[in-house]
Amino acid sequence: MKERPITTLFMLMSVDGKISPGASDSLDVDKDFPNIAGLKEGLPQYYEIEQTTDLWSFNTGRVQEKMGANEKPFPEKTPVSFVLLDNSHLTEHGVRYFCARSKEFVLITTNKNHPAYTVNENNLHIMYQDSLSLEDALVELKEKYGCERITIQSGGTLNEMFLREKLFDYVDIVIAPVLIGGKDTSTLIDGTSIVSEKELNKLGVLRLISCDLLENSYIRIKYKVVS
Repeated sequence: MKERPITTLFMLMSVDGKISPGASDSLDVDKDFPNIAGLKEGLPQYYEIEQTTDLWSFNTGRVQEKMGANEKPFPEKTPVSFVLLDNSHLTEHGVRYFCARSKEFVLITTNKNHPAYTVNENNLHIMYQDSLSLEDALVELKEKYGCERITIQSGGTLNEMFLREKLFDYVDIVIAPVLIGGKDTSTLIDGTSIVSEKELNKLGVLRLISCDLLENSYIRIKYKVVS
């Protein structure tokens, strides 16, 4: 069995498990929580913890489009290497944005015509797949790029793929003191529900590592995935 990096799902969620304020792409916790009394006061703790996560970070082009990567000025380089899964959300500017930001930037795509192919940067690496395989991508990240540990911060649908394929090793969650609701609002794990007892082995059983009460009613919970 080929080795892959150790993975940690690191997310900010509400008490009822939501990772977005609502079901619209115009809504986002990074943009909206700072404007809500009772949430904005403790929110900086999440970003402080985020700064202590792995030096490899996995995200999606869809999330980064929402965060303005396609329009923002190019940032200063960081020591973090970013891995983005994207087929259609990043523009050429968005790709160059992450080249400027990343130590190494790995783009995973099934789109042979992705704008990244027009960009020539030394730290840009395109991982093309005919069909998406998260496990193969993780193995290649370790074997080809030396990635030993990676933090996963993707959306609920992709998180479900990591879960069902048994690709999570740890879960590190910051819980904000808010109830959001709405069956169409994205949660920590979305995707396809299991429908029979035969699929119970697809659940992610966890063992608690720590539970810390933060300031302003925020909580941090860390688990190891045991099966």
